Amino acid sequence: MTIAAASRAAGRLSPKRTIAANGTNAPDIDVRLVARTIAQAALEVLAGTRPVSQLSRSLDPECYVSLQHRAALTRKHAARIRGNSRPHRSPMVRSVRVCSISATICEASIVVAEEQRCRAVAMRLERFDGVWRVTALEIG
Repeated sequence: MTIAAASRAAGRLSPKRTIAANGTNAPDIDVRLVARTIAQAALEVLAGTRPVSQLSRSLDPECYVSLQHRAALTRKHAARIRGNSRPHRSPMVRSVRVCSISATICEASIVVAEEQRCRAVAMRLERFDGVWRVTALEIG
């Protein structure tokens, strides 16, 4: 009787385990986390609270140079308007949506709330050697 009860209990738990490990959404969860992290980090770079060099592994060279240039322009503009830097809150990611184009390419749209406004971030992620890398980045 204990053998039957043990196999029945194992039978009840196994479908949940297989769905979590082998379900269709398993790769998307990983991509959502990567997209969320990169979007928040990119907006922190633009705010001046994070160095752009921390994103060098996550962005392809063209995106990296583009973000670096935009961050420099943002700093110049902020210095001209504000004069002194004021304390800045970190942006908060509100939502992440991912669309799988293929097994190695995904596109993500992220909504991020800042102090006075919400921003949209769109990115294309491609998987190289098991690592997701941003190949296109648009910050609104």
